[in-house]
Amino acid sequence: MASPDATLHGVESILDIKGLTKIYPDGLKALDDVDLEVRRGEIFALLGPNGAGKTTLIGAVCGMVRPTNGTIHAFGHDTARDWRSARAKIGLVPQELGFDIFETVQRSVAFSRGLFGCPPDPARLEEILRSLSLWDKRDSQIRHLSGGMKRRVLIAKALAHDPELLFLDEPTAGVDVELRRDMWRLIEELRDGGTTIILTTHYIDEAEEMADRVGVIQDGRLLLVEEKHALIARMGRVEALFRLASPLAAIPPELATYPLSLTEGGTRLCYRGSGREADGEVAALVQAMVGAGVLFTSLDIHESSLEDVFVDLMESAR
Repeated sequence: MASPDATLHGVESILDIKGLTKIYPDGLKALDDVDLEVRRGEIFALLGPNGAGKTTLIGAVCGMVRPTNGTIHAFGHDTARDWRSARAKIGLVPQELGFDIFETVQRSVAFSRGLFGCPPDPARLEEILRSLSLWDKRDSQIRHLSGGMKRRVLIAKALAHDPELLFLDEPTAGVDVELRRDMWRLIEELRDGGTTIILTTHYIDEAEEMADRVGVIQDGRLLLVEEKHALIARMGRVEALFRLASPLAAIPPELATYPLSLTEGGTRLCYRGSGREADGEVAALVQAMVGAGVLFTSLDIHESSLEDVFVDLMESAR
């Protein structure tokens, strides 16, 4: 059972989920025995297709979904028994935009702060709005804002009570590329300021850019949780394409131990390897080719991205 000083590999664990299951009355199992620990100060990306259980998991932690089985401890508090203490330290930026559209930005954010019993603090409110480039819009009605600005207001409302753990459910959905980059910078600044962030996103490049660790969920089951770079190194692929100086009729015996194939009439040699050893194997292959008298005029190397790994995981889980 989690406690306030629970640790995960020497780093404090602020969210401890055990055996979390949610079965709806129609029989749909949205969450299936999920175990997850989140470390203080990290950005954790939860990836999965539509309907995988990401939003249900967030809802369970934030008290909007009642689990069928399992336990959730946040900051040492059991969310089923001491939900007020736990929820006071958690902020949520939901996927869907929902406001009183006739309210002004400043009053809307101030109202969210008051919901958590926090006293008025105009200086802190100004700080939050300025950090999100909303200060100049503070007296504007929300209905007059662009979609991107409305999403910034959602973040401001979630930050109004100074949470230590912030859920971002598809925070850049429907915004343009420039605003996405602004959001990325903001998330990094929040983490640098001590906020722990759990992010769900359909944009795998977003997770690759920001996340420290990655969890992959499908059909309510958490398939894996791993450090981002370790996951790419373990499951990623390396593809090396050699443009040969002279075509080959067959792969020479000296190269038979490598995962190679000939294409384009024997003028291109293709290497496909996987795992942590692939980079070193490409270097050894180059030496073996020189030793075998196989010359090449160009070499193009492609290493897997997090998106490549994610697609492979989804295919293997089907």
